[in-house]
Order: sequence, then structure tokens, then C-alpha cells
Amino acid sequence: MRRASLLLALALAGLGAQPLNQRDREFALSHLHATRKLFLDSIDGLSEAQWKFKPGPDRWSIAECAEHVVLSEDFMFRRVEAMLKSLPAGDRKAAVKDEEALGWMRDRSQKAKNSSATQPAGRWASPAQLSRYFKERRDQTLDYVRTTQDALRSYFDGTGAKALDAYQWLLLIAGHTERHVAQINETKSDPSFPK
Repeated sequence: MRRASLLLALALAGLGAQPLNQRDREFALSHLHATRKLFLDSIDGLSEAQWKFKPGPDRWSIAECAEHVVLSEDFMFRRVEAMLKSLPAGDRKAAVKDEEALGWMRDRSQKAKNSSATQPAGRWASPAQLSRYFKERRDQTLDYVRTTQDALRSYFDGTGAKALDAYQWLLLIAGHTERHVAQINETKSDPSFPK
């Protein structure tokens, strides 16, 4: 009896769950495509010296920053997958607007703490190697957003004022990429950056 009640509750919770609307799908795809290009352009044509240059002892090289971007995309996408394995939240709405969530990632005024899973460790020796992996990974994310019928707005991570839905976590991937493209460009503008 208890199992039947749980199955009924799950079925009812999923009735109101809707896949992404076209506007949300296009918004996410636009940001993911744009930041894909920005990122690839930012690391294209770098010499080994430029790739490994660190503007200071407590700062990441472009290689480290780029590796972090790739690892974070994997990490955030897995987080979305994990959210989709939980129960949908019914009629709950995100406490945060989509643009606000993107803004959190773009804001570099405060350093963010990284998961050990996203710490750079020199996995890719060159921009070309990393670019190949990044393109494959981002293409998977884009394909998912383009085709998913998952009710991404019905699954949440967190509580209170900063609770994000699964769709917003996909937007964070784009915002995070943009954040680190700004960091890469800042490194390139350092007076000691190799010519």
C-alpha cells in the first residue's frame, strides 16, 4: 500500500511538469553558443609560454583557468543530472531570475571557492588538446538543451533565496565560462604577458 501511494504521488507530481518552452530553450542555447565561441577564441593561437604564463604566484595561468572551465562544465552538468533523479518540486518556482543567476557567475568581484573536482591539474598540455575536449563537452550540453523534454523548471538545488532550478544550472555553465574568459583576457593584458 505504501509503495502504491508513493508511485501515485510521483505520477501526480509529474503531471504539471512541462518541458522547456521555446523561449527558455533559445535563451540557453544562445548563451551556450556565445560563450563557446568566446572561450575558444580566447585560447586560440596561444604559444606555450602564453598558455603557461601566470600573472602572479596566487593567480592561475590561462592553461589552469581553461582547464577549470572544462572541468566545471562536466561538474555542473552532472549536478543537473543528479537533480533530475530527485522528486520534482511541483509548482515551485525559482527564487532567482535567470539573468540574476547569470550575473552571479559573471561577477568577479569576489573569488569563488572551487570544488576539488574542478581544480586544474595539468590534464591538457596545449590549447588545441583542451579545445577538442571542450568542443565535445559543450556540444553534448548544447545537444541536451536542444532536445531535452525534461521538466528542468521543476527540479531544484538549494533552498531559500538562492535556490536554482535545473535550467538555471545550465545557464550557470554559460555564465561560468564568461567569467573565466574575462579572467583569461585579464591575464593577456598583463604587462608581462609573453608576446
